[in-house]
Amino acid sequence: MKNKINIFWFRRDLRLDDNVGFYKALNGKFPVMPIFIFDIEILDPLQKDDARVTFIHITLQEMREKLLYICGSSIGIYHGKPLDVFKQLIQDFEVQNVITNHDYEPYAQQRDKQVDDFLSKKNVGFYTFKDQVIFEKDEIVKEDGTPYLVFTPFMRKWKEQFKKQPFKIYSSKPYLKNCLTKIELPNVTLENIGFTLSNIEVPEFNLSKQLIQEYENSRNLPAIKGTSYLGTHLRFGTLGIRQVMEKAIEEKNEVFWNELIWREFFMQILYHFPETHTLSFKKKYDRIVWRNNETDFEKWKTGTTGFPLVDAGMRQLNETGWMHNRVRMLVGSFLCKHLLIDWRWGEAYFAEKLLDYEMASNIGNWQWVAGCGVDAAPYFRIFNPTTQIEKFDKDKTYIKLWVKEFQTPLYPKEMVNHKVARERALKTYKEAIS
Repeated sequence: MKNKINIFWFRRDLRLDDNVGFYKALNGKFPVMPIFIFDIEILDPLQKDDARVTFIHITLQEMREKLLYICGSSIGIYHGKPLDVFKQLIQDFEVQNVITNHDYEPYAQQRDKQVDDFLSKKNVGFYTFKDQVIFEKDEIVKEDGTPYLVFTPFMRKWKEQFKKQPFKIYSSKPYLKNCLTKIELPNVTLENIGFTLSNIEVPEFNLSKQLIQEYENSRNLPAIKGTSYLGTHLRFGTLGIRQVMEKAIEEKNEVFWNELIWREFFMQILYHFPETHTLSFKKKYDRIVWRNNETDFEKWKTGTTGFPLVDAGMRQLNETGWMHNRVRMLVGSFLCKHLLIDWRWGEAYFAEKLLDYEMASNIGNWQWVAGCGVDAAPYFRIFNPTTQIEKFDKDKTYIKLWVKEFQTPLYPKEMVNHKVARERALKTYKEAIS
């Protein structure tokens, strides 16, 4: 006779502690079998040495070892379409419920509905919980129930709500003994799922007192390590948002706190307006006649534009899978405004390269620099890639680090004239939206 079990499905929450769904599962009536699915719908378009897949795989192996040490349990690691995996699991086990955490991206919502529909036909419960944000969906909205489209009032309401409704930390450690034991669960190697080990490593996050206290002074200077590197860890849930918020509040740094709220602002925008994954939030901006020159795009991607701060950023991205946030704004603006290349091209390239790629923030920020999103920079705001150096990399330390041939005859000439490109962008945008 099969044992009755609950399944906990790890996704964007790769940690054993302060994981809401996992905590709820462990406090349920039945033993818990934790699983992770390498979803072929997500994996198939990726490069076979994608650093994010390596990071996920290494993290899962560490979690398996930890669980084995603590309570003699493990994590079942599968490869395939989630629906197919669940069809097999309910044949192999007497599954009572599947528990997981919310995911707000369009594909994830479609996938979860498909799994939920299937499980309900088999009389298996499907329960999801809020875990990767403090507030979600309709929790921070205007008085009339509509979503905020401007960050500042959203942020004020967020903080107001936060004071009334403080969060709690969900410590799973005392309940790990409720995981299913004495059963060998499947595992996969990177090779099994068609990938190879990447030589790009995810940087460790920095939540030190010093970093948070100095954040507003150091975060705009790409030559120093003045940012937290939290993005990848929040994206894959190796660190919980509640622990980060706790630290931000403890150090009383509003600027750092606001950056975390920006993340939730963009998430609720994507949740309420899933079409912005492919369409401009401000519809008239989809009338822009982009040049979309392939040769220009290649120069931008390879960091050979002749504009040193743009090139440094793109080379940092290509070599490390990460780019300083201030520089992300510049390279994004340069692509859309100076080269008149569709923001979707840049968004797709970042999606391919960024370790911390998170759809809502990436789309939100690309639409911001293109001028077509919520709370966007006005279309006539065009960063000057030369004066930006004076502001943020005066000694050219960052540039020299990434552009080795800078100030030599080998360095390419500027691919466009800033003034001419600016006038061209203004004319193109004005014609499209007027």
